Amino acid sequence: MAPCLASIPSRLIACVAALTLGLAATRPVAGAGTSADGRASTSSTSSNSVPSRDPRRSHWSFQPVRQTVPPALATERRGEVPGHAIDTFIADRLRQKGLPVPKAATRRALIRRVTYDLTGLPPTPEAVEAFVNDPSAQAWENLVDRLLESPHYGEKWGRHWLDLVRFAETNSYETDEVKPHAWRYRDYVIRAFNSDKPYDRFIREQLAGDELPDSGADGLIATGFYRLGIWDNDPADKELALYDQLDDLVATTGQVFLGLTVDCARCHDHKIDPISQREYYSLLAFFRNIHPYRNGGGTDEVPLPGDKQVKALAVTEPGPVAPVTHLLRRGNPGSLGEEVQPGFPGVLGASVPIVIPPASGRSSGRRRALADWIASPDNPLTARVIVNRVFQHHFGRGLVRTPSDFGVQGSLPTHPELLDWLAGYFIQEGWSLKQLHRLILTSQSYQASATPTAEALKADPSNDLFSRFDMRRLTAEEIRDSVLWVGGSGNPRMYGPGVYVNLPKEVLASQSVPGKGWGQSPPSEQARRSIYIHAKRSLLTPVLLSFDLAETDRSTPVRFATTQPTQALGMLNGSFFNEQARVLADRIRGEAGSQPKTQVRRVLHRVTARPPTEAEVARGTALLESLTVEEGLGPTAALDAFCLLAFNLNEFLYLE
Repeated sequence: MAPCLASIPSRLIACVAALTLGLAATRPVAGAGTSADGRASTSSTSSNSVPSRDPRRSHWSFQPVRQTVPPALATERRGEVPGHAIDTFIADRLRQKGLPVPKAATRRALIRRVTYDLTGLPPTPEAVEAFVNDPSAQAWENLVDRLLESPHYGEKWGRHWLDLVRFAETNSYETDEVKPHAWRYRDYVIRAFNSDKPYDRFIREQLAGDELPDSGADGLIATGFYRLGIWDNDPADKELALYDQLDDLVATTGQVFLGLTVDCARCHDHKIDPISQREYYSLLAFFRNIHPYRNGGGTDEVPLPGDKQVKALAVTEPGPVAPVTHLLRRGNPGSLGEEVQPGFPGVLGASVPIVIPPASGRSSGRRRALADWIASPDNPLTARVIVNRVFQHHFGRGLVRTPSDFGVQGSLPTHPELLDWLAGYFIQEGWSLKQLHRLILTSQSYQASATPTAEALKADPSNDLFSRFDMRRLTAEEIRDSVLWVGGSGNPRMYGPGVYVNLPKEVLASQSVPGKGWGQSPPSEQARRSIYIHAKRSLLTPVLLSFDLAETDRSTPVRFATTQPTQALGMLNGSFFNEQARVLADRIRGEAGSQPKTQVRRVLHRVTARPPTEAEVARGTALLESLTVEEGLGPTAALDAFCLLAFNLNEFLYLE
């Protein structure tokens, strides 16, 4: 480098290089290498891509997944036994910063942590005591296996997926009409997680289930993925509305499966990532033959194989010949540009797909080609993106902090070698999500204490190195479901149409047509898990909404936990929490009789899943006495109030 350039930051040099090529200024690249090629169902080279000199093409996530090796040699040289692969990667980075490996959490903290992480429900006091007192060396592994086999696992992890695909059962806009049979897609997702459906198969079924020769009912229901977005039943510009639907599919597919913001290239070349406008429309061409959504019209509801009376919300095409796709100048449907063919972004493998229409003749085969390319083990993004999402939901954040943006503007991985090792392991293990869970959960890093040392707080304030475990608040669904389960009123029934919970009259009056669009389910049905509540876009359940429920209009890769006055007000004054406090109090009276001290002990044990200390019992008993003597409450009302207080404890609402 010339002396005059030696002091210029590499970031500025990269920006100048990009501008020299006539491109937008970009972030510095994270690594170097050649682009991957040889994608599934591909052949000859295309000319759609961004120029090969563009420095953005060498961005780390666009390179093939590397075969990294856990840094175990250092421990072997010291005479130590090499540990868990994840731990060796994390410990190596901690050692580089002069930080020790964090201490282990208590068994009580661990069972609560892992039970919520895998099922979204609290462990029973009996389950906690059994684990705490289990002397077996395999106690932790056995607990993880039991939780992975629980049917509640699919409900918890299915909810993560529904956040990504912006699941809802209505269309939004003013009328917000119901999407018929949308709940079948939700049930498909829950069953897929419970059965440990291989993730590559999960991708193929959602993108092209109707084009797979062996898909059956699952394949058709899975394509409901295409029908989940918002839809305007009376658009001012029908052609623009059609392209808005297609753009929503391109955007969601890119973000969910590839971690790319492809839709930024709709009107012009992507300003950050090396994706041209022409490549955007080549991706859109894969979806061009889909029948436009018509809110339950003849092309939306499809009979399922084996039972023609049962229908699902699914995707259909008019036949094997797809309409021509044009590049739209400035994204305007009224300004057609050149014709484009289906194709993949050149930075990920500059190839054109081989499209073979299915023998049925009912579709073009384009979506199958796209699904095969995304689900290919050679795709540099797919495995990295999903293992990062799983890591995120176990550790509170991913190795990449922007889980749906692995592009140039996204965060760089804090542990790139670990990310690639996990991606390779995941593919090797047959794309098994349950096997990935086992690997992560059996690491000492996952079992670390949430109590930081002063040294760790100073050297690793953002916990980028995992010098401690991050505490988290329960999610909206976990809070509501926990209240139901602790009180004993929770209904474990799975699947089926969405249920309608009681809503305040003021909330119901906010609908475009007051009094319509919301039903009333029996009390026992209202006590089902939150994932089964009817998801109406214009009328989301207030109890859940106040605790940061996911958006339904667009993909939600991360839920950011907020602290708002409405949360405390709702938990103290809301009808749901007060009703469930009375339910819990009735349960306690049945278990503990009328003795205040015994009642307090049982309440605290049920809510916190640990035996309370004698000091805690004494304070609780004194509070009960104060409520009766000073506040004039009877014994029944006093215990009801104490149960409501217990639901508001930080120990109930937060995980260590």
